[in-house]
Amino acid sequence: MNCIIIDDDATARLITKQLCLKTEKINVVDEFSSAIDAIKYLNTASVDLVYLDIHMPTFSGFDFIQTLKNPPKIILTTSDKNLALEAFEYKSVVDYLVKPITKERFEKSLEKLESFTIVGEPKTKEKAKSDFIYVNVDRRLVKVSIPSIYLIEAKGDYINIKTEQKNYIVHSTLKKIEDKLPTDSFFKVHRSFIINISEIIDIEDNTVLIKKDVIPVSRSNKSELMKKLNLL
Repeated sequence: MNCIIIDDDATARLITKQLCLKTEKINVVDEFSSAIDAIKYLNTASVDLVYLDIHMPTFSGFDFIQTLKNPPKIILTTSDKNLALEAFEYKSVVDYLVKPITKERFEKSLEKLESFTIVGEPKTKEKAKSDFIYVNVDRRLVKVSIPSIYLIEAKGDYINIKTEQKNYIVHSTLKKIEDKLPTDSFFKVHRSFIINISEIIDIEDNTVLIKKDVIPVSRSNKSELMKKLNLL
């Protein structure tokens, strides 16, 4: 089982890695001192398991879990004994290891891991996940409210996410962000544009008016767009 270790404490990462090396069940493929760096890694790779510290600067372990659309199995590692109830609200959390982690307790977590199946997540967490996304801007992860987005435009290797408050230029693709948006309110009208349907002001021929932006609608997508509108 391939895993990564996320912990801002180098000593804690080393201890967890050494415990993993003593079993043939776990293969450590990488380790990270920040959750943000780990998210960037998981955008291009996949693992079966994450050993995750909860308390980290800027971006906590819980923030990390909520950011991932389909998180792998997660074993939390922390010095805080008081967050277990909150931790197990997340469908992907297998176990909660309190530091310092003993060999016996680590091995018990492996037993849980073998029989663990990710099941449905509580509604409160699903709501939290669907209300916002995190975008990588200038090496920072910025929280963006999904309902505030009215237009997303592809520009080469980047996308321009337009909201009521400001615009975000992000190194990504329309396909990647489309997968994270609710299909009942967002629609790809053109190979270069995704719109928030509720923000449509006017439709004329093969264009739509969103705020002050006139957006082309491809012929192949226009009929599907019309089906999504609440027509009188």
